[in-house]
Amino acid sequence: MVPSLVFGNQHWRKQDVALLAERISRSLNALGVKEGGTVAAMLRNSPSYVATVIACKRAGVYLVSLNWHFKAGEVQFLLEDSGAQALVVHEDLVETIRAGVPAQVALLVAPLHEDADSVARQEWPALGQQGEPLPDSQRFPFNAVVYTSGTTGKPKGVRRLPVAPQVRAEIDAEAAKVAQAVYGTTPESVALLSAPMYHSATMSFVSHACARGATLVLEPGFKAERTLELIAQHRVTHAYLVPTMYQRLLALPAEVRARHDLGSLQQVSSTGSPCARELKLRMIDWFGPVVTEAYGSSEAGYTTFITAGEWLAKPGSAGKALGSAQLSIVGDDGQELPRGEIGLIYVRQPAMPDFTYIGRAQDRENISRDGLVTLGDMGFIDDDGYLFICDRKSDMVISGGVNIYPAEVEASILTMDEVSDVAVFGIPDAEFGEAMAAAVQLKPGCRLDPATLQQRLREKIANYKIPQTITFHDSLPREDTGKIFKRLLREPYWAGVDRRI
Repeated sequence: MVPSLVFGNQHWRKQDVALLAERISRSLNALGVKEGGTVAAMLRNSPSYVATVIACKRAGVYLVSLNWHFKAGEVQFLLEDSGAQALVVHEDLVETIRAGVPAQVALLVAPLHEDADSVARQEWPALGQQGEPLPDSQRFPFNAVVYTSGTTGKPKGVRRLPVAPQVRAEIDAEAAKVAQAVYGTTPESVALLSAPMYHSATMSFVSHACARGATLVLEPGFKAERTLELIAQHRVTHAYLVPTMYQRLLALPAEVRARHDLGSLQQVSSTGSPCARELKLRMIDWFGPVVTEAYGSSEAGYTTFITAGEWLAKPGSAGKALGSAQLSIVGDDGQELPRGEIGLIYVRQPAMPDFTYIGRAQDRENISRDGLVTLGDMGFIDDDGYLFICDRKSDMVISGGVNIYPAEVEASILTMDEVSDVAVFGIPDAEFGEAMAAAVQLKPGCRLDPATLQQRLREKIANYKIPQTITFHDSLPREDTGKIFKRLLREPYWAGVDRRI
């Protein structure tokens, strides 16, 4: 199935989207791309991007999505590492990255301004229009290659392994159930996306909307009031939003927020990054019990899910196991821990085929245990089976031999009325090995000094968890998904230090 699209002021019928996907499929076939081959896309949110996703998924062609802000060197690494045979790219980005495109990689150049009429006139793409489209695949149900951002070194490419044709239907059915829980989209849904499609979570949101034949309201980027206008105008039923978007929506004047009818919303999905308790509570108060959250990763897929009602009963939880997902909490000795104890989270989602890291088999092996994988998150499972994520193991601070989880400290700081955003991390300390530091962003017009912040924290958390170093910033560096680039904040403190913990 294919979606209908609302993009800008244009409505694309399903047959328009299908025609563009067919044109792209013919082009890839003419270039010699086959099932199991690899194609890269460097596109802004657009009908071209949606059609490329559809064409590659049907044909079992691996699709590598590149951040369109990347420069030539970044593009070159990803194209070479993934073995891409072609790059679909918007025309205005070509010159910026041309030097990084290997000679063997063909370019399919998409127009910056596209409309359904131009597709009907066969104006794009020009290559391969007279050939046959690629045949449907039976072995590659999950074809997106996602590169994990990581904190050090080069990113790792997550590639799904092919499955036998006889189990394809079973995996597809199980995956559809998982996606249905996480996103809720039906053929009658109107789904809104303004976050970049090149992220794994947003790509999953789009893929599900396509598979369900929904109407997809696609925006080039996020604007807070524009989001409210679109929800009201198109009677949006399902939306994908991340915590940074929540913050910007809530920052709108009360009269602006009250101006728009949001009663059509049935489910708001957030999966890219954890959401602070106070922030999520304010969104539920405003939007109603439609705000959901899922915990997952590029490697393992979505493994837990929680509704607004469940979250209100279990504040801070990431939910219960989704579908037939398996969860295990493991201690430092490698043994599974009992309920309530914090350890390394291991997961498996049988709805997802197994994966490999491209060219990095040992890295893949290093995260495995008894068929489950870990991405370094620390947490615990309560007596009712709900998962609580404490922090990343890589973010955990060990000060004087005591484990401190920055996420707990961040949550306490975010309850302060003056604070808009915060990141807590470890910095070198001669006596204790590591000390706590906090980078704080205040709301416009607000004032707060380090001593006052520390005094308030003493009323909430143990003294040893209170950051000794507090700095204030106009803004904090974040990815589009909302994750803070803690590495950028941490690095200046560790410069010249011959250790990282």
